[in-house]
Amino acid sequence: MTIRHVVSWKLADSDATVRAEQATEVARRLNALMGVIPQLRMVSAGANVAYPDVNWDVTLVADVDTLDDLEAYQVHPAHQEVGVYIRSVVASRVAVDFEI
Repeated sequence: MTIRHVVSWKLADSDATVRAEQATEVARRLNALMGVIPQLRMVSAGANVAYPDVNWDVTLVADVDTLDDLEAYQVHPAHQEVGVYIRSVVASRVAVDFEI
C-alpha cells in the first residue's frame, strides 16, 4: 500500500506578488524535505502558475508507505519547522490522503 498525501494552501497576503513569492518559498521548503525524512518516498511541491484568482496558491503531493509513516512524517522535526513558516503565511488549507 502507498498513501498519497495531497495538501493545498491559500496564502493570506492580499498582494499577488507577495503571495507568489511566499508560495515559491513554501514549495522550496517542502521539496527540501526529500532525503531528510526517511518515510517520504516522493515529494513534489509547487507554486500555482495559472488562474491565481481562483486556484490555490501552492500544493504538495507526497507519497509514504503506510499511515504510520504519514504520522511519522507529520511529527518529524524538519516537517514541523517547515510548518511554522507555512502557518505564518497561510489563510486556509485543504488536504486529502488516499491509497494508490
